[in-house]
Amino acid sequence: MTSYVIPAHDIVGLPVAGTADLFPVRRVYCVGRNYAGHAREMGSDPDREPPFFFCKPGDAQAVVPAAPNRVLELPYPPGTNNLHYECELVVAIGKGGANIAVEDAASHIYGYAVGFDMTRRDLQFKMRDAGRPWEIGKAFDFSAPIGLIHPAADAGDINNAAIQLDVDGVTKQSSAISHLIWSINETIANLSTLFTLAPGDLIFSGTPEGVGAVVRGQVLEGKVAGLSPITVKLV
Repeated sequence: MTSYVIPAHDIVGLPVAGTADLFPVRRVYCVGRNYAGHAREMGSDPDREPPFFFCKPGDAQAVVPAAPNRVLELPYPPGTNNLHYECELVVAIGKGGANIAVEDAASHIYGYAVGFDMTRRDLQFKMRDAGRPWEIGKAFDFSAPIGLIHPAADAGDINNAAIQLDVDGVTKQSSAISHLIWSINETIANLSTLFTLAPGDLIFSGTPEGVGAVVRGQVLEGKVAGLSPITVKLV
């Protein structure tokens, strides 16, 4: 039996719809500015920018399961005065590989969930403007609440599904997965040229326009048609 010099870290398990099983999280990849409207509101040109990626931690400090029909209380993070919501479709990888062809990408998908890419926007912009990495703006504790994972076969026409985020009952983000600049399959193919994907990887596929600040006490509800919504309250 292997012995470690300190206690081994727990694997984060996300509940899977229709089962008592968990999806074990390995790595969390995120696609930047993958909706034209969001790219423009961030000051970029979506017609010229190739896909780019960043990561969040895959541990229990960052990835937080958001149970259906319950409000997840999410701590407001330290060091920021401008915390933003970003509602996204999360893709769960079930079969790994490198240099995956676009036409084969769907066979690598286990399922889908709704997730929030919470962002310390002031710190992200500060790092961006200084030419430094974004980690402190994106990869902090409780930055990735994720809902129930639905197996791909049960998710319906996910590539044309509506995506929406409400703050205190008011719609702030409203779009469709079909508006992605780089489709889910193209994203997997691109990402797999840079990293060898493995079962347990998660991919945040990008957020639509309408991102904005949230403060303590506000309630966020994220929805993708065909998937379980998630509800988060900042505390």
